[in-house]
Amino acid sequence: MRTAAVSWRLCRLPALLCGQFGAHPPPPLRAFSCSQTTAAVWECFAVKSSADTQQQTNCSGHPQNSRVMPSNVEIKAKVSDATRFAERAAQLSQSEGTIIRQCDTFFNCSRGRLKLRDFMNESGQLIFYERPDTDGPKLSRYSISATSDPPGLRAVLSDALGVKGEVRKERRLFMIGQTRVHLDAVEGLGDYMELEVVMRPDQTVEEGQQVAEDLMEKLGVSKESLVTGAYMDLILKGHKEA
Repeated sequence: MRTAAVSWRLCRLPALLCGQFGAHPPPPLRAFSCSQTTAAVWECFAVKSSADTQQQTNCSGHPQNSRVMPSNVEIKAKVSDATRFAERAAQLSQSEGTIIRQCDTFFNCSRGRLKLRDFMNESGQLIFYERPDTDGPKLSRYSISATSDPPGLRAVLSDALGVKGEVRKERRLFMIGQTRVHLDAVEGLGDYMELEVVMRPDQTVEEGQQVAEDLMEKLGVSKESLVTGAYMDLILKGHKEA
């Protein structure tokens, strides 16, 4: 009977944390073997995840919540005339843009990319994202978590995963409709632009790509200037060629 009571408490612990048990009395006690107790405990903490959704199950195996990763359609290109690009972006957005200074630290990970973005003002974001390394419009899925201690988080992730590299840039952000337009002065690379079409739930990838291509034409971005990969990839490639 003591074993049964312990088993029930172990299964009840995560449920208490999730608010599944209120003032309800415990279920009738049953005898469990040691192996059954262990299996019951692991079932309570079962977690399933994929690139698009994450679900947590309770002791009964029913999903508690699910989350679809938000997505962007993105374009990146080299900018030959930053002043001219800024003028066009300012005209389309009817604003002078917002200056943001960023230091991105990329960490080793088995899939996708994981980076810590430090805004240099005691705030930052931990960002995981996946997107194909192709030129032109491409779908990017991402997850973001804010932090008020970028240096401390960087230290922990560096010890755990190892650092792939660092990207420092001064970003000028323009909002044009549902699209974030970035004019980036990247340390060691030069001037680049990024378009991020923030997808609505009812939009298809093709619709997002069309928005990006139309805006690319209005900003005077040629297909020949398109680049693939992240700034980190470009920096590492340049280091290898040097």
